[in-house]
Amino acid sequence: MLLWPLPLALPAQDGERRGPGTVFARCRATQGLAVLGATLAAAESAAWLTHAALVLFWLGLVLYVLALARFDVRQVTEGRGDHWLAGGALALSALAGARPISSDSARLYLWNDDDRGVLRHATVVLLVLALACRAALLAAEFLRPRARTGIRRWATVFTWAKTAAAALAVAAALDVAWLDGLGESQ
Repeated sequence: MLLWPLPLALPAQDGERRGPGTVFARCRATQGLAVLGATLAAAESAAWLTHAALVLFWLGLVLYVLALARFDVRQVTEGRGDHWLAGGALALSALAGARPISSDSARLYLWNDDDRGVLRHATVVLLVLALACRAALLAAEFLRPRARTGIRRWATVFTWAKTAAAALAVAAALDVAWLDGLGESQ
């Protein structure tokens, strides 16, 4: 966690040029810390840690939007695999939104109904976007199959796994039972 700010401070290596799915690395790192913070907060009943995780969650969304502006959309049909990180970062963001909801309790009273409602809606929207993005990426794979594969294909598995984890976390946080089946079937 102490080293996390360093990559955020570094300028982009490729300047203003549009890039592959690796442009979402800053978002993924930030949302990963948000998930960790909220998970630890629930285990330790630490309200301050949940609030810190929530700040990281919103920062991660800002970083996602900035990365999306730099993402080369042609990668969806031409990329070698890391273009799947666009959807994986959305799924990780949905997971990062679900964790603080789950860590709330009557004893902690982390936020009021309005704040909880905003977080719930944002988390649902992120999960829907992650599922739509995954469907679009899967369609692109079938419409334009890649002639060869490489090490960048790990991003495909990352996205599938994070989407399943996000569906299960959102199901638990929002008490939506049918999402359990979606998460388990992936």
